[in-house]
Amino acid sequence: MQVLSLHCVTLELNKLCIKLDQKQLENVKCFKYLGSMLTEDGMCTCEIKSRIAMAKAAFNKKKNLFTSKFNLNLRKRLVNCCVWSRALYGAETWTLRATDQKHLESFEMWCWRRMEKISWTDHVKNGEVLLRVNEQRNILQEIIKRKANWIGHILRRNCLLKQVIEGKIKGQIEVTRKKA
Repeated sequence: MQVLSLHCVTLELNKLCIKLDQKQLENVKCFKYLGSMLTEDGMCTCEIKSRIAMAKAAFNKKKNLFTSKFNLNLRKRLVNCCVWSRALYGAETWTLRATDQKHLESFEMWCWRRMEKISWTDHVKNGEVLLRVNEQRNILQEIIKRKANWIGHILRRNCLLKQVIEGKIKGQIEVTRKKA
């Protein structure tokens, strides 16, 4: 016998009652669907924090490799492959607020500091860390690049999402006015 769990995320104002096979779906504040965290407020903060936690776990799992005596460029490429890919999965659809950007930038610096074995008690400034690893802050630029690629992909297709983005949905808004 297969047990199926069904959830529904709705805004607090509108409690939604959906029934499937005479069973009402449970309203929840957030749940994970296809690897992404869906919340009732529609914000991406929970998803971003979850992705950062997964990426940190991936870094810590291979910490010996990332902090080894290998060539710096090789280690940076390994971090790009193993850590950034987890952190930025689905970033094309994120709406970034200022706090989200700070979380992502601090995660980026966390990676470079761990890679170079720089403790927070060493009081090394971020600029110095970036010089040591010969990098610039680029996580936000990477997200912007991914968003541009995604929107280009969508606009080349003939689908509903393209029509929504371009604002070409056919229909009429029914205007009802009270006559005085």
